[in-house]
Amino acid sequence: MFFPLAGEDGFVKVRENKCRGKLEGNMHVLGIYGSPRKGGNTELLLKELLRGCQDVGAEIEEVFLRALKVSPCLEIYACKKNGQCPIPDDMQSLYPKLVEADALALASPIFFYAVSAHAKAFIDRCQVMWARKYLLKQPISPGKPHRRGVFLSVGGSKGSKIFDGPLLTMKYFFDSLDMPFYRSLLFQNIDAQGDILKHPTAMAEAYALGKELVLESSE
Repeated sequence: MFFPLAGEDGFVKVRENKCRGKLEGNMHVLGIYGSPRKGGNTELLLKELLRGCQDVGAEIEEVFLRALKVSPCLEIYACKKNGQCPIPDDMQSLYPKLVEADALALASPIFFYAVSAHAKAFIDRCQVMWARKYLLKQPISPGKPHRRGVFLSVGGSKGSKIFDGPLLTMKYFFDSLDMPFYRSLLFQNIDAQGDILKHPTAMAEAYALGKELVLESSE
């Protein structure tokens, strides 16, 4: 499924799995790129994770937040009444994708001990999902009991608490989607473009997590 609202490169069409027969059914993995930098370290990590997903039979779809128009949450509170957000932007095309996904991988670099502004605006707009789940008591994704979420991140700082805030954000973000926070891959002292490729294990870990995410979710 392809939504043209965002323009040329915001949404990438679903890529069919390359290894039919390794996985029964059509598991759909949604990859969301939260970095403002094209070809950055978290983008490289997420692409490798999605390659692992594909190699064990999943279908993948990619969303580049930097190419979309996503307003911050405006606290209109309409979602508390009807579970819908009235802001007319590209987030409207993302809501059904979040419901349809069997697994979600969000990647973001760390800015001032938090996720990127692109990722945070997207997460805050998922207040809609929180309202559906906790206020309106609506199921988020009926018929998909094994959904899982993962978080990929890098930070240039060596600070011991650099990921503490983002990990709490991820915990409650995935909870609002009724999707357990399965795992994270976090790498410090990664800053310049391409630094992640110099890490001895990062790309292999991302690929392995992609395979694990699909195979564990299908059991």
